Amino acid sequence: MTRTLRARFARRWVRVLLATTGVALALAVAGSGAALAATPKRIVSLNGDITEIIFALGYGKRVVAVDVSATYPAAARKLPKIGYQRTLTPEPIIAFNPDLVIGDEVAGPQATLDQLRAAGKRVVIIKGARSVRDIPAKIRAVGKALGATAYKRAKKLAATTDKRLRAVRKRIRRVKRKPRVAFLYLRGTQVQYIGGRGSGADTVISYAGGVDAGTSAGLNGFRPLSPEALVAMKPDYIVTLAAGLQSVGGVSGLLQLPGVAETPAGTRRRILSFDDLEFLGLGPRTPRVIERLARAIGTLASANRR
Repeated sequence: MTRTLRARFARRWVRVLLATTGVALALAVAGSGAALAATPKRIVSLNGDITEIIFALGYGKRVVAVDVSATYPAAARKLPKIGYQRTLTPEPIIAFNPDLVIGDEVAGPQATLDQLRAAGKRVVIIKGARSVRDIPAKIRAVGKALGATAYKRAKKLAATTDKRLRAVRKRIRRVKRKPRVAFLYLRGTQVQYIGGRGSGADTVISYAGGVDAGTSAGLNGFRPLSPEALVAMKPDYIVTLAAGLQSVGGVSGLLQLPGVAETPAGTRRRILSFDDLEFLGLGPRTPRVIERLARAIGTLASANRR
């Protein structure tokens, strides 16, 4: 074999090797959640907040099924449901023949995710937002999983959301005594919890210029509501989710729960309610939530203030 023929032969095998390696690498990267060139056509979203971001990026029509926490936008509520994000089973998801199943660390159990992967489904689990500051990264992660074009859109949405968060933060005025805010999670008179550090509500309350009463009392996550503990926290405001407040009979019903009426918030009827997903979802609508909360608790300065 002449030197020229050997060179041609070597170059040909290099091209083949690069091509096959490129395919393998692309598959490995796709499995890790990196951006793909093509956008999936059949998406199953395992978390309501991720569903909201997918719609915000303009890919709602490619979502074929969602979990029951997907309540926004209105179009998401009309989609078929595959169960609750924490207690999923593989069969309902596989039935929709998705080419992407996406969720965050809350989605599970792990056995279900493993079975989906074993069935050949592409499953991407992104890092969820634990604080307001994590929101832009979360938006970018969702976009990356949806493909190159979606990732470009996600970077723009993340930048816009971050800008809005910073703008609201600049308007939070300094007060001598920050208002104490207790977040109550309610589902009827039998399910009553108070949030603390890591509840999701704590970061929103803090960013709005308040003090999360549960965190201040040393609570982590959610704990059963104790009337004595609530009274001792002396919250100036109580925040609830709209569905939870309705489940106990509105503000009047909430004031009938042991301990609530004895707090400064109860005495002054300073009860605030927010949409469930909007308040705890930590997504593109969070800047608006923070602004509303800050205005309600008196920490928001005028838009003209410099």
